[in-house]
Amino acid sequence: MDVDLAQLRTLVAVVDEGTLEAAARRLHVTPSAVSQRLRALEVATGRVLVQRGRPASVTTAGEPVLRLARQVGLLVEDASRHLEPTEPAAAPAVPIAVNADSLATWALPALAPLASELRFDLHSSDQTHTSALLRAGTVMGAVTSDAEPVAGCRVTGLGSMRYLPCAAPSFVERWFPEGPEAEALQRAPVVVFDRRDDLQHAYLRRHLPASAEVPIHYVPSSADFRSAVALGFGWGMLPELQLDARSGEGAVTPFDLTGAVDVVLYWQQWRLESEPLDRVAGALTGAARAQLRQRK
Repeated sequence: MDVDLAQLRTLVAVVDEGTLEAAARRLHVTPSAVSQRLRALEVATGRVLVQRGRPASVTTAGEPVLRLARQVGLLVEDASRHLEPTEPAAAPAVPIAVNADSLATWALPALAPLASELRFDLHSSDQTHTSALLRAGTVMGAVTSDAEPVAGCRVTGLGSMRYLPCAAPSFVERWFPEGPEAEALQRAPVVVFDRRDDLQHAYLRRHLPASAEVPIHYVPSSADFRSAVALGFGWGMLPELQLDARSGEGAVTPFDLTGAVDVVLYWQQWRLESEPLDRVAGALTGAARAQLRQRK
């Protein structure tokens, strides 16, 4: 496979920016030049690498080439900083994936001290799917529940996030006056993050037949998810880190302490010598040791 750096940079820009026109602005070339470079890369690899939609997206065949492009770009940036240490350089870009609940609780404060020196491209998804972004080459590192290392990556254990079935006090009083009995759970509304979120359904499967249907509200935002539970939309599995001592409006309370679920999290990153990526890993693992439950 005979490719050059400009072609690889173009692939990254097209996937990141979503259109050839936006990629051209980022690279300071014409859209025609972007199209020609992308086509040359596809000819060199013998594969269609990008679906030309809005937004443009990498194909399955393009995923390993996108990973290569990001890895080469990272190595070039690192080498440039060492070869020209006195030259002012743009802050390195570090695309990473963090599950939504970690992002809403402990991860952002951990990354904040690095924000003036690095440029973050944060991708948020369910913890069971962040590793897919790593596998696709979209990100360089990911907080994930996947312990199996993605090809070319190393894995570090972070600890676990504990989730508890919670609801607003008035909701508990109305729907669960005798506790979370099966009949009440089948009638009570439940808040679910999105259609890939299985935490609430896993709890329900412990109390109801698999065929049972319950009323569901979908709220695909971690902060808004908690707000929906506090406002009485329904009950939901909330991270222990999102619970506080508030009373009255905005309060939530666990209604079944035996229903706690511990989701084990890991940090996966490319096996590359990269100072920016290692600094991100250090910040996240340090914060995780302080904030998450550590396995014994």
